[in-house]
Amino acid sequence: MHLSLRRVLALAPAVALLAACGTGTTEPNAVPTSSASAPAADATGTDLGVDAFAERVAGSGTVVVDVRTPAEFAQGHLPGAVNLDLQSADFQQQLGELDPDARYAVYCQSGNRSAQALATMVELGFTDVAHLEGGIGAWQGADLPVVTG
Repeated sequence: MHLSLRRVLALAPAVALLAACGTGTTEPNAVPTSSASAPAADATGTDLGVDAFAERVAGSGTVVVDVRTPAEFAQGHLPGAVNLDLQSADFQQQLGELDPDARYAVYCQSGNRSAQALATMVELGFTDVAHLEGGIGAWQGADLPVVTG
């Protein structure tokens, strides 16, 4: 592809702006508003916004894990999700039965428990795991599908 000098100079500010998006610096307590600033979905221990998490969930072979209680899970969960209660006594044992090299998408109600689960999974050697910032509340706020039962 051939670009004229004028075209390259016109694109320079946009390229600089895009490059700044990947620096990972944010204001304290800043809430991401889109997936454009989210880290790559295949990085170990990734925090994802709703859009990037939805893309990950839709990906072939992704295991979706809900770390809420069984009662919370029954009230509504992501389609195809499996329930591994972070608060159960055998949570780490249940994780030990999973393939640490598989691709995981982990969520909870608000993002707190899934962040804890993410840290535990990374400590246990899981290589491709991400959690949903804002939890299922953010998912539902974006009008994405939830199933009950």
